[in-house]
Amino acid sequence: QVQLVESGGGLVQPGESLRLSCAASGSIFSRGAMGWYRQAPGKEREMVATITIDGRINYVDSVKGRFTISRDIAKNTVWLQMNSLKPEDTAVYYCNNVLAKYPWGQGTQVTVSS
Repeated sequence: QVQLVESGGGLVQPGESLRLSCAASGSIFSRGAMGWYRQAPGKEREMVATITIDGRINYVDSVKGRFTISRDIAKNTVWLQMNSLKPEDTAVYYCNNVLAKYPWGQGTQVTVSS
């Protein structure tokens, strides 16, 4: 069974940066598009960035120009570089296939606060 392990979150001030990592236990990145999701308290989980098998990337409008998704298929790892963080970016961040076909990991908490 595929396991997804997210890491790299933390407490930062507005304007600072974080780089999140997601490591998969299997070679899933070549099987389908991957995404980074986030879930803020009291809100539904939303997809914020996706990357397809052939490398096409999309972002939700609220993070465009600030977040960058990348991946290394050989290392079974996908990253999310988050710059110019805002308090509204506070959430638990997860990665998964864009169809959410794998069991969710524990996520990594990102808190943006002064």
